[in-house]
Amino acid sequence: MYSLKPLVTAALLTVLSIPVIAQTKPLYNFQDLSHLYYKKQKDSLTKAWTVPAIYKDKATQKKYKEIWDERTSFFTGAIDGDNYIHDKEVYDYVDGIITEIVQANKALMPVKPMLLIDRSSSVNAYAIGNNIIAVNLGLIVFSRSKEELSLVIAHELSHNILTHPENAMKQRAEWLTSDEYQKSLNAVLDSKYERLTRLKKVIENYSFSRSKHQRYHESDADSLAIILLKKSNIAFKAGFFLRLDSADIVYQQPLKTPVKNYFVAYNLPFEDAWTKKRSKGLSSRAYNFKDTTGVSDSLKTHPDCVERYNKTRSQNVTATLTPIPANITDKANKMLIWNMYSNMSLTPCLYRILLEKDKGNTDAWYDFMFNNIISGLYYSDRELHRFNAIGVIQKEYISKDYYELQTMFEQIPREQLEQLCKQFHNAGFWQNMPSSEKALKSFLYTLALDPDNSTTKKSQAAKAFTTDNANSMYYELAKNFEKQ
Repeated sequence: MYSLKPLVTAALLTVLSIPVIAQTKPLYNFQDLSHLYYKKQKDSLTKAWTVPAIYKDKATQKKYKEIWDERTSFFTGAIDGDNYIHDKEVYDYVDGIITEIVQANKALMPVKPMLLIDRSSSVNAYAIGNNIIAVNLGLIVFSRSKEELSLVIAHELSHNILTHPENAMKQRAEWLTSDEYQKSLNAVLDSKYERLTRLKKVIENYSFSRSKHQRYHESDADSLAIILLKKSNIAFKAGFFLRLDSADIVYQQPLKTPVKNYFVAYNLPFEDAWTKKRSKGLSSRAYNFKDTTGVSDSLKTHPDCVERYNKTRSQNVTATLTPIPANITDKANKMLIWNMYSNMSLTPCLYRILLEKDKGNTDAWYDFMFNNIISGLYYSDRELHRFNAIGVIQKEYISKDYYELQTMFEQIPREQLEQLCKQFHNAGFWQNMPSSEKALKSFLYTLALDPDNSTTKKSQAAKAFTTDNANSMYYELAKNFEKQ
């Protein structure tokens, strides 16, 4: 099933070997990261987000304040942690959709919501409350049309219109200070058996999260979202709910050619044994990589996607869909990949690059990132934390090809990994790369290959890079080594 005809293999090698001129325009500037771009907004919002005094009972009001402050801390912490990015092109496109919806629904949204672009690869968006929503890069990359993206945005706008975040905080405060809750908790503590299981049923965890939605009034938000879209003359397609049902199985997509070929195309050494899991003499169970029944996507906290489709398909509109501009999808994808790399999640990062190669993408920026991943893996090996950098994903969530790549990253010997790293640093595509990419190459060489592996040497290299590349998006990586 995973074998490939020689003709297809040759085509891949041709694609990978074609010299191309790399992009000269950077994706974004370091100053576009949220800890800098949203600093003033964060400070003003923190002051403005004062918990309203709505309960006479002191215990309930105190608990409500704790939950309210937790939301504020989540939001400000996400900004300080650079979880958001303000790239003008991507931001303006998404904000343009919000503007369309708001202008057609001014009675429901007299004030335009604040938009944040979340750097997460998760196919998701979320409502924070207080008229703020966030849209993930992963959702932008996943969406095939403006209409699909608009549906999720309208859904999150609906959460805010219906004050679901605020209502959820109130309900949580009331429950945690109720007599019923205290009695239920005491009954569990007094019991002798299955305390943990029973405790989980009593305590419904409530916390703000960037990776998943809270469970509240999803059907109401779907219904209102369709109304918002119709008033905005944006076509509603119920079938998008079915697509969402497989939103997070990107790593289950098989590659068009064996993993080995992507390395050989760069004239890199590769041994098949690296992709075979060593079991130290013990037999390894054959695994079925087709089984996706246990996979849950990032929107599974909503009602089941098939159920959502069945509830809304009667309102489906026949219309020509509007493709998301290629430059928006491409830029969002690159920012997503860079963020994954910055977080040292190397296998999923490279797998996304290989999927781009399968599409025939010849942009040399992906070659540049391929090199960065190999350098990052070797650096992590030198620092004795290779396994953490691989970003291991369970077999249930990945394809056979992904598993082989992940296994290779685990098992390739250090000396062979060093050889890959050195050969990649001398690859032909570097001659066409912009100066900032070449500067990062030099910095990564110090981290991964310099015989002087001292903290001082790394700090000096980082300082040299940040001094000459103060506006570069890559500054984010180097600054972490300045004061080690």
